[in-house]
Amino acid sequence: MAAKTMAGGISTHQDLNEVIRQHSERLAAQLHSQRESLFPPDASKQMRKFMSGEAAALLGVNDSYLRKLHLDGKGPSPELTPGNRRLYSAHDIQALRELLEKTARKPGDYLPGRRDGDHLQIIGVMNFKGGSGKTTTSAHLAQRLALLGYRVLAIDLDPQASLTALHGVQPEFDLEDGGTLYDAIRYDDPVPIREVIRPTYIPNLDLIPGNLELMEFEHETPRALSQGNAGLFFFRVKEALAQVDDNYDVVVIDCPPQLGFLTMSALSASTGVLVTIHPEMLDVMSMSQFLRMTADLMDVIAESGADMSHDWMRYVLTRYEPSDAPQNRIVAFLRTMYGETVLNAPMLKSTAISDAGLTKQTLYEVERSAFTRSTYDRAVESLNALNDEIADLIQKTWGRS
Repeated sequence: MAAKTMAGGISTHQDLNEVIRQHSERLAAQLHSQRESLFPPDASKQMRKFMSGEAAALLGVNDSYLRKLHLDGKGPSPELTPGNRRLYSAHDIQALRELLEKTARKPGDYLPGRRDGDHLQIIGVMNFKGGSGKTTTSAHLAQRLALLGYRVLAIDLDPQASLTALHGVQPEFDLEDGGTLYDAIRYDDPVPIREVIRPTYIPNLDLIPGNLELMEFEHETPRALSQGNAGLFFFRVKEALAQVDDNYDVVVIDCPPQLGFLTMSALSASTGVLVTIHPEMLDVMSMSQFLRMTADLMDVIAESGADMSHDWMRYVLTRYEPSDAPQNRIVAFLRTMYGETVLNAPMLKSTAISDAGLTKQTLYEVERSAFTRSTYDRAVESLNALNDEIADLIQKTWGRS
């Protein structure tokens, strides 16, 4: 009897693993082709240019002051459009930060990062329910902090590697020989963490990408524990990051959607924790289980001698729709129950954010002209308010207002 054929030319008599393998290879090839068409000729991304008003807002100065610096020949020369408007690259903005810091009234006005005595801020973004907005939160937070002048390391600890793809790295093609955090935390001959850090197209922002290889840590840890070779396995991320402690102000870790060994190691390394919440009842019920399991696991880790104290923990409301009455009731419930641990600024649900993701970009990377102005402005104001609230938390942790 002849084999029947499914859509896509796959025989129904083939083994499932062969079907999945062929689908995986075809999808990866299509994604690679899409990337090359979006970012020719070498498939690398670049950050867009910023209008003078946007640049001034990032620097915390007036546009007229930026214009005066340009006319006086101070700092980098912006690109001029045919309409004589000034466009600044992210590198131009960083150069202006360094220039303005030299004449600032007080240290940190333009370079807000660590000073002597400030400890590295390691922020774990977590929840074990998929679709809660972890990667969207992590990516926009890391990019916003970098654009504000912080030295940021973003770590993709999720084997699905969405944070990696957003930053122009395709795991199937670009990480065939490793290059994830697994290389620095594995039990057999780990490499220095510097070897897996790569710069991005945004100044101040470096990336440790992820891929399926991270699952090896989940598989190897039980084996190492049974053989007595794991030691205090939950310190492995913390010990790896200690190698580059002086290089960064903030580390943002996009954790996997599960409470496994990777998440526990990230939690042990973190100084601050962000728990993403989509304000729907099923998500809140799931979060209840997540919190209970997290507390139990932290107790076990603490009994092993780890210091599980953190500078702060906050809940982030994601994909929030202010016009949705049931969501509003859940938000009010959460704020009543958890008070100030729920961040004031939510991340609004927006077609601008999801549409940007279709081209593997964040909202900070896409041109405003690609969207209806009100749609874009509403979304970016939401993201800025949320990320700046987290930046304020970081400053308060360092003893500054």
